[in-house]
Amino acid sequence: MSGMGDREKAFENKFAHDEELRFKAEARRNKLIGLWAAGLLGKADPDAYAKEVVAADFEEAGDGDVIRKLKGDLTAGGVTVSDEELRTKMIEFLAEAVAQIQGE
Repeated sequence: MSGMGDREKAFENKFAHDEELRFKAEARRNKLIGLWAAGLLGKADPDAYAKEVVAADFEEAGDGDVIRKLKGDLTAGGVTVSDEELRTKMIEFLAEAVAQIQGE
């Protein structure tokens, strides 16, 4: 019976580890896309803006809150970017974030 308990514990540990990595990768992705958007907007402090984008992700589950923030800020700044382009950039930056985390 302890074999099943050990397996269950191993699955729980793997799940927790995977969730932590997912959280880190998404936070890093949000920072990267925030830095990208800061460049488009000509922000004087790109790191501060990237932190705002990371914080926006805590408003609701999913990526909708980040996309809304970016889209709103870019539109207000006179930069035209489609939702599709934002989603494509998010995928690109997620891949980069995962590579960075794996390289640590």
